[in-house]
Amino acid sequence: MTPRARTSVAGLLACLLVASCGLPAEDGPHPVDLPQRALTSPAPGPAGTDPPGAVAEVLCLVRGGRLVQTVRRVGAAPTPQRQAEHLVAGPSEPERASGLTTMLAATSLTVDVPRGGTEARVEVAGEQGSARGDETLAYGQLVCTLTSRPDVNSVVFTRDGEVLQVPRADGSLSRGPLGVTDYASLIAPS
Repeated sequence: MTPRARTSVAGLLACLLVASCGLPAEDGPHPVDLPQRALTSPAPGPAGTDPPGAVAEVLCLVRGGRLVQTVRRVGAAPTPQRQAEHLVAGPSEPERASGLTTMLAATSLTVDVPRGGTEARVEVAGEQGSARGDETLAYGQLVCTLTSRPDVNSVVFTRDGEVLQVPRADGSLSRGPLGVTDYASLIAPS
């Protein structure tokens, strides 16, 4: 086979390979709805200038003893405090209908992320109990939700300013900054 013939055969094979990608051919263009910006990223302009539902807010709810990430469309990027309040308020009616719930009902907490920092400090009101499964899920919900934000990498829990020992998914207690990997075994597969 001549070099020119090899080049022609290689070109034909490349075309066949690209054409066989498994996607059907279409007669014309079709509309695609792309997000206006990344999930929970801060708004580029003044607050309130985006149309309703312009930002996706990730909340980690519970179904069958597992953490489930759900996405809600909101008008503007929520603060960490507001996002935690949405989580404590629990699932919406459609989310409840799909079996989602929260372990944080009636929980009182305050979230602070110091300016320039990436560690959220969550002040929890009330008594600290033992490391029961539902408490592990509750802490996991908060860590999973807050670390879904681009401005939060880890979470520390406090009560009256003192760092709490909180349960991780493996049953151990930790005072250190917690991340989503500490609860990865509780996250339901997508």
